[in-house]
Amino acid sequence: MIYTLTFNPSLDYIIHVNDFRIGEINRTTYEKIFAGGKGINVSLVLKNLGHDSIPLGFVAGFTGKEIVKRIEDEGIKTAFIEVKEGHSRINVKMRSNEETEINGQGPKISDENILELFNRLDQLQDEDILVISGSVPNTLPSDMYEQILNRLKNKKLNIVVDAEKDLLMKSLAFHPFLIKPNNKELGEIYGVELKTREDVIPYAMKLQELGARNVLISLAGQGAVLVSENKEIYQSPAPKGVLVNSIGAGDSMVAGFISGYLESGKYHYAFIKGLCTGSASAFSIELAKKEEVENLIDKVLKEENNAN
Repeated sequence: MIYTLTFNPSLDYIIHVNDFRIGEINRTTYEKIFAGGKGINVSLVLKNLGHDSIPLGFVAGFTGKEIVKRIEDEGIKTAFIEVKEGHSRINVKMRSNEETEINGQGPKISDENILELFNRLDQLQDEDILVISGSVPNTLPSDMYEQILNRLKNKKLNIVVDAEKDLLMKSLAFHPFLIKPNNKELGEIYGVELKTREDVIPYAMKLQELGARNVLISLAGQGAVLVSENKEIYQSPAPKGVLVNSIGAGDSMVAGFISGYLESGKYHYAFIKGLCTGSASAFSIELAKKEEVENLIDKVLKEENNAN
């Protein structure tokens, strides 16, 4: 089974405003509400691609109930932990002349809630996949990633980590199956600017030397690079399309990679499916759908064959 862990789920209120002006009344031209959070996005895209998963995390209040309802309405079984104090956050994501985000805080999580999460994670079986992604809210210990990875280190799990800076670096000692920083995050780790696919390869290899089994680097319009545990390097430009909404594209890439690997057992196909799934989300208001992904895969593989 695949499990995704989102520490601080949200309701994402997506709005479009023409020519947003500070200090004035602005009216939306588009609005929609989604259940949000990096792990939740992974679960939603996996479902679209035909794979079941179980989202884990903490929810609270009326917003928490709405998050659970919206996910379960998609046919996804959840195992969230209900927190008594506070409410799950609402994040506002506005697209105007520029993209702007305002993220809420989330509920207060108790030691009892953390223990309940640990108990649920203890039930994972060998060969299960666990995706841990996103930031750790200030109501949780800052070393939550390390605590979880240390607790699970004797299980034969495939763990995926999608996090920034210290959260990512401290996870490497536990040899995660996959990590997925983007080129900006990778550059911040090493204090360099990485603009091209060729630029990121040596730094991706450094992360692998530190313990990651597979390193997938996204570069937005520049495409992606994979350094696999078999020492193979795959790279590809992004499929051609019109950027509509970049939110969730990275999470979609993770879901596509997992889907592709489960279906083929081959890192090349997993890489291509991850790249195309991330792009399909970026080209759409909503998260990637199976048909959109398959169409992009056909185009990318055809271009690869023509190039060879």
